[in-house]
Amino acid sequence: MSADVQLDNVWVQFGDFVAVRDANLTIQGGEFFSFLGPSGCGKTTLLRAISGFQEPSQGRVLIGGQNMAGIGPNHRPTALIFQNLALFPLMSVWENISFALEVKGVDKASRRKKADELLELVALPGQGDKMVNELSGGQKQRVAVARALCAEPEVLLLDEPLSALDLKLRQHMRTELRAIQQRAGITFIYITHDQGEALTMSDRVAVMREGVIDQISDGTTVYDHPETAFVASFVGENNSFSGSVKTVEDGIATVETPCGVFRARTSTVAPLKAGDKAIVFVRPEAIDFLGSTDRENVVEVTLTQQEFEGHFWHLVLHADSGAKIRMSVMNDGKRDTPELGSRVSVGFPILSAIALVSGELAAD
Repeated sequence: MSADVQLDNVWVQFGDFVAVRDANLTIQGGEFFSFLGPSGCGKTTLLRAISGFQEPSQGRVLIGGQNMAGIGPNHRPTALIFQNLALFPLMSVWENISFALEVKGVDKASRRKKADELLELVALPGQGDKMVNELSGGQKQRVAVARALCAEPEVLLLDEPLSALDLKLRQHMRTELRAIQQRAGITFIYITHDQGEALTMSDRVAVMREGVIDQISDGTTVYDHPETAFVASFVGENNSFSGSVKTVEDGIATVETPCGVFRARTSTVAPLKAGDKAIVFVRPEAIDFLGSTDRENVVEVTLTQQEFEGHFWHLVLHADSGAKIRMSVMNDGKRDTPELGSRVSVGFPILSAIALVSGELAAD
């Protein structure tokens, strides 16, 4: 069973400091929903407000349509998985998983049966008699999820549970967590600063900045159609060219920048007009050398750095204006990159770039 979660004008303040400002959204039952943002943006504070560990200063949290005001964490239909997992080292795996049932007075045979069912669900069959210290990092993550599910919550809250794992294990656990969520069928609310985690696993993502939700959408839309300069600069890598809007026609803005005059699509959420300060954003993978293909927006640059990453060459280019441009070239084995110090012309298509109202950029 899953429940929807509604945040209705939620504010959280600590004295004069506003941690969360006017949060309004509805998370659908059975949805994998992620809050994504840098440290200190308010995402964990929101999670604590949903779980009951933090009362909102203003507004309402509703779970399954019920106002949670005055209802403590132990009486909400939620379970929370912390960053450190908090597994009990002196208990076996099955005892860890079924601890909530033991507290309720359920007999040992029933507890063991439920634990074994959940071990099947999280793809750890036959591991119940092991001790926690015999498990790998990824196995511990799955045990923590199974223990949370044993309490039969309608909403599972996860506070950066993969942050302590190495890269390959984190990537593996993304797939595992998504598969577990789909099998369990309950609402997952996930907190992360890792864009790969949010984009890979989530049905929808809320990108946060300084206590404010900047954009809510599916991962593809957040990546390809950012609505603010912060989202464009935080989610994935982007080149940014600041300038002034000369014209806007049929959803295409012409923006004069120190690197040249660029044309780019605009956002319907925050439309531009002539004279506005704007930033043109273009992904490194959207830039290519002229000659290999035609491009509408052209920049003369010098190749100053290149990094080989197997499937990609990552290039750093410098324009005459001093701007640094990042470019990614697929290693298809069919072409060589120019030598360092070479003068080259690069460009990008109009529809691969987006012009947005000037605003705060994410820190590098």
